[in-house]
Amino acid sequence: MTSLAERWGIHPDQFWLYGRPPARPVRYDEAMDAWNVYGHAEVLEALGLPGAFSSAETARLMPDNAGDSFTEGDLLQMDPPDHRWLRDVVRHAFTPKVVAELEPQITRLARQLLDAVRDEDEFDLMTSVAYPLPVTVVAELLGIPAGDRHLFEAWMTGVVGEMGDTSLADSAEEQERAFGAAMEYMRAMLGYLREHIARCRRSPRDDLLGGLLAAELNGRRLGDEHIVGFAKMLLIAGYLSTTMLLGNTVLCLDHFPGQQARVRADRTLVPGLIEESLRYLSPVAATYRATATDVELAGQRLPAGKMVLLWFGAANRDERVFADPMAFDPGRTPNPQLGFGRGIHFCLGASLARMEGRVTLNMLLDRYAELRTDPDKPPTFMQAPDTMGVSSLPVRVRAG
Repeated sequence: MTSLAERWGIHPDQFWLYGRPPARPVRYDEAMDAWNVYGHAEVLEALGLPGAFSSAETARLMPDNAGDSFTEGDLLQMDPPDHRWLRDVVRHAFTPKVVAELEPQITRLARQLLDAVRDEDEFDLMTSVAYPLPVTVVAELLGIPAGDRHLFEAWMTGVVGEMGDTSLADSAEEQERAFGAAMEYMRAMLGYLREHIARCRRSPRDDLLGGLLAAELNGRRLGDEHIVGFAKMLLIAGYLSTTMLLGNTVLCLDHFPGQQARVRADRTLVPGLIEESLRYLSPVAATYRATATDVELAGQRLPAGKMVLLWFGAANRDERVFADPMAFDPGRTPNPQLGFGRGIHFCLGASLARMEGRVTLNMLLDRYAELRTDPDKPPTFMQAPDTMGVSSLPVRVRAG
């Protein structure tokens, strides 16, 4: 059977999608002057050593115009002990109860988005559902006025579009151009968030943002930049995780019709479908770290001051962990996939992304007896090899 990657011509740098395992679990790339970590155990080891594999230090190795405004207050760009304090404070407001109470809201929004295309037998899944859903959910969660929520979708589309078309393999000039363009969108969004938070400080409210403003730990409260950073992280994580998760899962259901029939017949498999989709087509194919000290990994000595790419996508196809990794199996168990990361930087929005995925996928399967890609309009994949997802996914449907 032709692989999904071969069928759609996915970026060849993600060689594991073609069934080709890496020659070594850890390898130095001289052209990029960076280390690649492909093995599941090795990725886990690096994630468990934040003192050696630093998140904060990555900013020093990125193009200059990324700017402090992009990283300040961002959990993803922090190391302990600051990271531990900020995450603990945020947890006091962004609780499992807060997330669980969002399900009716997510269901309502998914229904509205699908109602808008109810008379269509073909539409773009990404622009119709997968893009607006997570951005709108987070915007509502933050109390953004309904009339302004379209701004966030435009800003996030711009950021992800620019970043999704470049990587460290590109020239320094191209990286700087892409970062600069992405930062223009980001600065506009961060400026809006700062003004919104200032208004909320003047008029306290009983919602997530109010909880963040009131939260404290050991006598310390969050500053505006911490809250802006968390809001930005939720928007980006929601956009990357939920948007690409939905698109990737529909791609997998289309490519493996037997598994689609299996899930249709047994909806208890939907949570497992989401986990297998995260493994098979990991939206965040790689995350970045920088070596803060000399460190040894898989018998290789990694010197301090080097960029390190931890390849979740490759680790999720590691034959040492996953039997028959090229098979797509919603019933796979155990499934220790790394799609949401692991360790201190495990995605805070993972439970929200899983809920959005579960609600929307069930609704798609309820509404449509047939759900498949459009043979005349192939999907458009994001080009950066460190992401795995589509920017457009035309589908054909038949109501049940």
